[in-house]
Amino acid sequence: MRYLMQRHSMAMRTHFAHSLVLSYALPAEVLQPLVPPGLELDTYRRGEQGVEYGFVAAALVDTRALRPAFLPARLGRDFLLTGYRVFTRFRTPGGRTMRGLRILRSDTDTRLMRLGGNLFTRYNYRLAHISSRVTDGTLEFRVDSEDGHADLEVRADLSGAPAPLPPHSPFADARAARRFAGPLPYTFEHEPRTRSVIVVKAFRTQWDPQPVRVDVRRLTFFDHGPLAGTHPVLANAFHVAGVDYGWQRGVRRAENGGER
Repeated sequence: MRYLMQRHSMAMRTHFAHSLVLSYALPAEVLQPLVPPGLELDTYRRGEQGVEYGFVAAALVDTRALRPAFLPARLGRDFLLTGYRVFTRFRTPGGRTMRGLRILRSDTDTRLMRLGGNLFTRYNYRLAHISSRVTDGTLEFRVDSEDGHADLEVRADLSGAPAPLPPHSPFADARAARRFAGPLPYTFEHEPRTRSVIVVKAFRTQWDPQPVRVDVRRLTFFDHGPLAGTHPVLANAFHVAGVDYGWQRGVRRAENGGER
């Protein structure tokens, strides 16, 4: 049955040529309806009287040699991927708390990835025209989605020293912002049929995301769907390059975090 196949049954490997993640802050009550049973919204509050924020990450990734873990890199494929994720937490009965991301939407530049991604995951892949280039210390991504609901055009400055926080960021300092840099160690997907949470653990090498200045010229994700009419604030922007990355097979847990 299809829902059984969508449990991330294969470990995967890839190399991130570039990963650019933009995290947007919204009041926690706005994002709470997007969090399924078993998960909690991962939040940040600046000061005792401050607004409690949740966060949505817009991730743009230039992947190289993406393939099942049992295949050599030469048999992998290169893809440009974008995704929108909400920062969440998942607690176990023993008191452990996992921090991770729940996928809202994903886009890819190839039909192969859309087919395979939707067959083996619940990442909601859609086809888009995606381009990426690096020129004179500037990284550019452009995404033109089929439905117009996930268009994105951004330019990141990679030439200078680590950038300060964006204007109006709710974070008190760079250390707080780094906790929401993404990707996080886990990705969570809810399986309504069995009232389970599928936990996918990632691993990476040389992980040192750097804050960067970005110029976001177009972003339509917040103009449609459940977040239409909201007013997200760019909270941070981080970039990494030249990182080996992978995902383990998904593990099914009960909504209360217990093993199954």
